[in-house]
Amino acid sequence: MPRRLPQRIATVSVLTSPFAQPGGGDAGGLNVYIVEVARRMAALDVEVEIFTRAISPDIPPLAELVPGVLVRHVAAGPPKELDKNDLPATLAQFTSEMLRTGAARETGGYDLIHAHHWLAGRVGSVAKQRWNVPLVQSMHSLGAVKNAARAPGDEQEPASRIAGETAVVAAADRLVANTVQEANQLIALYGADPARVRTVNPGVDLSLFRPGSQPEARRSLGLPMDAVVLLFAGRVQPLKAPDVLLRAAAEMIQHNPGLARRLVVAIVGGPSGAGLTDPDHLGKLAAALGIAGQVRLEPPCPQPELADWYRAATAVVVPSHAETFGLVAVEAQACGTPVVAAAVGGLRTAVRDGISGVLVDGHDPARYARVLGDLVSAPRHLRMLQKGAIAHASRFGWEQAVDELMTVYGEAMDGILTTVDA
Repeated sequence: MPRRLPQRIATVSVLTSPFAQPGGGDAGGLNVYIVEVARRMAALDVEVEIFTRAISPDIPPLAELVPGVLVRHVAAGPPKELDKNDLPATLAQFTSEMLRTGAARETGGYDLIHAHHWLAGRVGSVAKQRWNVPLVQSMHSLGAVKNAARAPGDEQEPASRIAGETAVVAAADRLVANTVQEANQLIALYGADPARVRTVNPGVDLSLFRPGSQPEARRSLGLPMDAVVLLFAGRVQPLKAPDVLLRAAAEMIQHNPGLARRLVVAIVGGPSGAGLTDPDHLGKLAAALGIAGQVRLEPPCPQPELADWYRAATAVVVPSHAETFGLVAVEAQACGTPVVAAAVGGLRTAVRDGISGVLVDGHDPARYARVLGDLVSAPRHLRMLQKGAIAHASRFGWEQAVDELMTVYGEAMDGILTTVDA
C-alpha cells in the first residue's frame, strides 16, 4: 500500500517566531529550519500553518510567510518578548488557543503536527491527542547535553526542562534528530525508543550560500583586501563561546606581532541567554586583551549580507560548547570558507576534519590560536580546505532534507515502527 503523505501540517514554535532575525535573542538555526522547510513544503503543494506566540499587540493574528505558508500568532502570556524561562507558564494558554483555532477551521483539520523545541512539544503532545494525528518532534537542543557541556558563566538548565523533554520524547510518534550524535543522545539520555528516532541532517540554501568573490565581499563590508578575517557568526552567549575566538586572536598577535596590522576579528550576532546580562561583554574583553582595534562587533544581519561575511572571511570559527548541528558551519563552507570548530556534537557532522576545516578538541584559546595561525601561514593548505568546504557543504541541500522529512511524515501517519540503527 502506498505511504500516505500530509496535505496540511501544523508546525509549532513557542520559543521564537519564524519572522525573527536569526543571530540574536532566541532566534537561530531553529528559525531558519522552520522557514526553509515550510517554503519547500509549500512548493510541494503541502499547506503549512505555523503556530507561534504573539510578541506584540500590533502583530496581526494571521500573516502569510510565503504562498501556502500561514503564520498564526497565538495570544499566550503578555504580548512581548519573554525570557525562555518564563515561557513554560504560557503553554496552557498557547495550547488552548491553538486547539480553538484547529476546531474553528472551515477546510478540515491537520494531517500531522511538527513541533520544534521541547516547549512546542508540550503543546503538540496535547494537540495530537485531541486531533488524533501524529506528532513529529525536533528538539534542536537538549537540556541534559547543555548541562553536561555548560560553559563558564552559563545558566544551568532546570530540572523542569529535562522532565518536560523526557515527556515529549515519550509522546512523539517520530523524533527527528539533526545528526547521529543527537539520535544517540535521545536514546541514551532520554530513553527514546530507537524505532521512533530518525536522523535527518538540516539543509542549507545552496542558491544563496555559494562561493563568490572575496574581494567584492570585502569591498561591500568595508574590509581591507589584504586582511586576515576571522569570523564568528551567531548568538552571543557563553554556550557559543565567542570569547574563545577573541582570546585566540590575542594569542596570535602575541606570537606574531606583525599580524596586528592585518587581523580583523568580526563578531556578527546579538546577545542571547546569559549574554543578555552583559551585552557589552565582548567589547570589554577585546579592550582588556588589547585587540579592540582589530575587533568589529556587528549586529545580526539578513542572510544575503551574512553570505557576504562568510565569503569575506579567511576562516569561520565555531568554538561552541554544544551544537546539535551547526548550521553556521555548513553555510560558511557552502560559501567556500573553511571552518575551525569545536569537536563537539553535530559539528562533527557539519565539518569534515582535515577536508573542509579543522575540528579542535576542547576550548583552550591557545589551541585555536595554533590552528588558525597554521592556516593563515599556509595558503596552499587553506586553498585545499576551501575546495573541500564547497564539496562537503554540497551534501546539505534543503531539498534532500525535505524529501527525508516527507518519508518520516509518511511513517508517522502510517504508524509504522521500523527499528533503525541510531
